[in-house]
Amino acid sequence: MAVQGPRALETLQKLTDVDLASIKNYWFRTGAVAGVADVLIARTGYSGEDGFEIYLPSEAATVEGVWNALLDAGRDFAIRPCGLGARNTLRLEAGMPLYGHEISDAINVFEAGHERWLKLDKGDFIGREALLAIQAAGGPARKLVGLEMVERGIARDGYFVLSLDGEQIGTITSGSPAPFLKTNIALALVPAAVAARGEEVLVQVRANQVRAKQVPTPFYKRARK
Repeated sequence: MAVQGPRALETLQKLTDVDLASIKNYWFRTGAVAGVADVLIARTGYSGEDGFEIYLPSEAATVEGVWNALLDAGRDFAIRPCGLGARNTLRLEAGMPLYGHEISDAINVFEAGHERWLKLDKGDFIGREALLAIQAAGGPARKLVGLEMVERGIARDGYFVLSLDGEQIGTITSGSPAPFLKTNIALALVPAAVAARGEEVLVQVRANQVRAKQVPTPFYKRARK
């Protein structure tokens, strides 16, 4: 169960004696939450905001009790329940990858732009030789980029990306309306040369070819400037 947003800490702190402020991002502690003992409390989430994920026993009564306690604790902060569809728009606005979309066994770390987590000089691991070969060949043939739709249309997962000449050059990995940004955005794999030049592209949206421009990610940072 995830509690996300700028008031997440204040909300959850009402239900636990664990000092939540002392938990660093991507770290966790164990403690009681809403009377349930030995709950794993992780300062993690997939919304692009600060927050916590709590790992509970799966009994319906336990989960329901904690759920209701969270809604009561967050009532003063206008807490609202949301599901995975809403979570997906938030993680996309934050430019966060999702397995099966921007991360998979068919997308290498260079293509996905995750080099900051790659340590090729720290000994052998599965896939190291393949990554070294990609590096020696001058880098990946394609790159993940952020797109904002210039014309009316929503880029959905799996839609084809085309050059302005109409040639198929890539694929949308994730796409959605962005409620916070009030526009339509997407992540796409395109040829590395196209990514490097920042070229505009077309997205095949059903029978229409819709123009899109490359933009930096995370998307939401552009709205906060």
